[in-house]
Amino acid sequence: MLQGKKILLGITGSIAAYKAATLTRLLIKQGADVKIVMTPLAKEFITPVTLATLSKHTVLCDFFSYDDGAWNSHIELGLWADAFLVAPCTANTMAKMAHGIADNLLLTSYLSVRCPVIIAPAMDMDMYQHPATQKNIQILQSFGNSFVEPTEGELASGLLGKGRMAEPEHIVTYVTNFFDQQSNVKKKKF
Repeated sequence: MLQGKKILLGITGSIAAYKAATLTRLLIKQGADVKIVMTPLAKEFITPVTLATLSKHTVLCDFFSYDDGAWNSHIELGLWADAFLVAPCTANTMAKMAHGIADNLLLTSYLSVRCPVIIAPAMDMDMYQHPATQKNIQILQSFGNSFVEPTEGELASGLLGKGRMAEPEHIVTYVTNFFDQQSNVKKKKF
């Protein structure tokens, strides 16, 4: 269970972004409070309105609200979250995360969080297997980030291979187990 856990869900511009609706709903069913930040390209795959309806929170995509000019604070998002889950995470976003590039609200939020970060990659198999991507994964792991391994299967390109984002049910199980392990470590008496 994720009762009372605050999950910041980051969604990037991948075809797998459509799975974010199911992922949001499943996290909430487990008791989590979910806020969502999207990259500009993610809006090409799923609408903020859909995700806002499911999460019951305004979905943040830009540094400023175009309606009223309000600033969307990446610092506040970073302080709010118990975990930052980036799902799906493209090769482009992983590369930017690994090298501290902060050119959108999701990336500035990543650099501001004080909580664990869990990344669920989604990309074609050739992109996933590329040495640059594998190096970026190593860099991100060295920062303490966790990964939900992509699965093998049919990819958006029509090819078969590893790179599909894990199914939402698997990601929720991973996040739940992650918090359970943290809780067990805190309960241990040395």
